[in-house]
Amino acid sequence: MIWLAAVTLAIWLGILLTRDWFWLNREHDTRALPPDPPVWPAVTAVVPARDEAEVIARSISSLAAQDYPGDFRIILVDDGSSDGTARIARDVGSDRLTILPGAPLAPGWTGKLWAVSQGIAAAGATDYLLLTDADIAHATDTLRSLVARATGDRRVLVSLMARLRCESLAEQALIPAFVWFFAMLYPFATVNRRGRGLGGAAGGVMLVERSALERAGGIAAVRGALIDDCAFGALMKRHGDIWLGLTNRAQSIRVYDTWASVAAMISRSAYAQLGYNPLILAGTTIGLALTYLAPPLLAVFARGYAQAGGILVWLLMALAFQPMLRFYRRSPLWGLALPLIASFYAGCTLLSAWQHARGRGGMWKGRAQADLHA
Repeated sequence: MIWLAAVTLAIWLGILLTRDWFWLNREHDTRALPPDPPVWPAVTAVVPARDEAEVIARSISSLAAQDYPGDFRIILVDDGSSDGTARIARDVGSDRLTILPGAPLAPGWTGKLWAVSQGIAAAGATDYLLLTDADIAHATDTLRSLVARATGDRRVLVSLMARLRCESLAEQALIPAFVWFFAMLYPFATVNRRGRGLGGAAGGVMLVERSALERAGGIAAVRGALIDDCAFGALMKRHGDIWLGLTNRAQSIRVYDTWASVAAMISRSAYAQLGYNPLILAGTTIGLALTYLAPPLLAVFARGYAQAGGILVWLLMALAFQPMLRFYRRSPLWGLALPLIASFYAGCTLLSAWQHARGRGGMWKGRAQADLHA
């Protein structure tokens, strides 16, 4: 048992010390914001929407209310909605807004990216594109801050990890960990380092330089990607420096009020993260058990040094979770529940693989996109 405690301690020291200190949440959009540009560039927001009646009015209203000194337009691409999404958006009454009926889904494209591509084509000549989801509510200075960072810091892509809704019990238990696990896989400081290397982005809010996107081959270069934001971030980093950070300016207003709804959100892309590889899935499952379950089991059932090691590692992981819990204003005691939370995520990953095997992978608004990766 002592060897098991030693292995888990080594794993956690590696996580805490070799991932650019991701767990400290240092990359935030309020830090080191460059000054305003002398001339504000033209920006067009592209919002893909499919059956978003519950959230679209608030999202579009927040975009229409942007305090942006330059030319700013909004294109909503209505991707075959059946719930009146376009009508509700039109009722917002903004002269900045154009509503574009989406064309039928083209082969080889995911639904969201196909809608985004149509919005980009309709945007015409614009300096920057704001690619944002239909469930994001923006503070009035969101666009100003994005453009200031892109122009002043010379970034071809600036992306914000929108603050996710965290009100129901399921959201309180699982959402902070969702962002924490994302930051572990894509440490923001690593992504933000200039030059080639790890690229990533958060798809809810992405401001991209139009000319750089064209050099990269356009949105078609990632047209089949299920985890489209990270694929897009990796693409753009090959063509310039990018930036990714946490924010309170942009908030997701999509409701995940049940455990099943959170599980559906996780399982939609979890197996894609593993490259649809069953061997990697098996290794990941074993690795999660060793990393997250072994320490509390040692703490409860082992004795002597093994038990002490298990307790130490359990406390280390709980402490590493604290900055994210503070960001989401959750009790620090949730840190002790991280092993159970990680087990839920492992179960969702297995569910994702099962859904993919059944041809139901990547399910979103009635579309299964597993066939793109068969």
